[in-house]
Amino acid sequence: MVDRDNSLVDDHTAGLSDLAELILAVGRLIQPPADQAIGTCTPIESGVMRFISRNPGVSPRAASEATLLTSSNFSRVLRGLEEKGLVSREPDATDARRVRLYPTPLARESRRRLGEEWDRLLGGIEDDPTKISHLTSTLRRMESELVGRRRRESASPTPASRSTAYTGHRND
Repeated sequence: MVDRDNSLVDDHTAGLSDLAELILAVGRLIQPPADQAIGTCTPIESGVMRFISRNPGVSPRAASEATLLTSSNFSRVLRGLEEKGLVSREPDATDARRVRLYPTPLARESRRRLGEEWDRLLGGIEDDPTKISHLTSTLRRMESELVGRRRRESASPTPASRSTAYTGHRND
C-alpha cells in the first residue's frame, strides 16, 4: 500500500493510522452540549467525573492514580468539581480519617441529561445493540491498553517518557 506521501506503508499500519485519525475526527465532532443545566466541565473534569460516577466511594488517591493525574492536579480538579456541586467527599465508614468520593444528585442528573444528548446526537447512526456493544468494548479495551502503556512509559527512567503527560481515563 502507498500512503499520501507515496511511501510504502503496510496494510496494518495504514489501518491503525486510519483508525486513529477517525477517532480524533469523531472526538472533535462530539462536543458536550452548551446547556448550562447539564453543567460544563473541562475535559479533565469530565474524565474525573466519569471515573467517580463509575466507581462511587472511591478514595481520592485511587481516583488520582486511575486518571493518571498528579495529586496536586487532582486536588485542583476535585475542588472545582466540588464547587460545581458535582462531587461530595464523605468520611470513610471504617476510617474517619479517610474520605470517599461520590457523585452528587446534580451529577447523576447531569449524567442522565448528557446521556439523552448523546442519544440525540448519535441516535440513528448505528442502532444495532450488538454492534454498539462491540464497538464500545473495543474502545474500552483500547483505552485500557493506552492507559497501561502511559503508566509504563511514565515509570520508565528515560527523559522522553517522563515528559509525557496524560489526563485520560481508566477502564470502565
